[in-house]
Amino acid sequence: MMTDLFSAFDPATSMNLSLNWMSTFLGFLIIPPTYWMLPSRYNSLIKTIHIKLHTEFKMLLGPSSASLSIMFISLFTFILCNNIMGLLPYVFTSSMHLIYTITLALPLWLAIMIFGWVNHTQHMLAHLIPEGSPVLLMPFMACIETISNTIRPGSLAVRLTANMIAGHLLMSLLGNSMVTAPEQLVPLIMACQISLVLFEMAVAFIQAYVFSVLSTLYTSEVTYELT
Repeated sequence: MMTDLFSAFDPATSMNLSLNWMSTFLGFLIIPPTYWMLPSRYNSLIKTIHIKLHTEFKMLLGPSSASLSIMFISLFTFILCNNIMGLLPYVFTSSMHLIYTITLALPLWLAIMIFGWVNHTQHMLAHLIPEGSPVLLMPFMACIETISNTIRPGSLAVRLTANMIAGHLLMSLLGNSMVTAPEQLVPLIMACQISLVLFEMAVAFIQAYVFSVLSTLYTSEVTYELT
């Protein structure tokens, strides 16, 4: 039972061992083995989504780095599974926490930056100053581009976390108010709760898509333009 509104964000189930983070991989554990062996409508749907994503990511990455699209498709699938699993009752939503989202965004951004600066140092330096910038503004433009590039993993992490927190907080508020609400208002609150769950399912899909697309765009700046 929740003691307060924010207890849903507490990842600790005990003082010794936190089992809530196990829900991150819960979606993969409950997939039936027949999904991988026999074709079905769900298999066809997921395959269609993956093909569409591969076509889009391949266009963003360029022909020389099209094979990287499988990494971003896997990233999209992983985030989507965790977002959807978080909508189930009594399942811990790991994507609401910065420690989860920054763990996804920071290593990817670091790998892109290390690859770019090690292999294409001159091009990375040139990328800090937009083409056609006045000579007097070049130092300021370089500082602005450096700052905007540095905060990218943070913006990715905060965007996903904030959007997931907003919907879950609203659902927690409606759920808690249903206990003390008059009987006449219970059907209305339940209808709002169901509508909000459907809306959050769309948000879960959109946020996974946005995270993977932005990661692809950041990678394309290094792989597509510099190779």
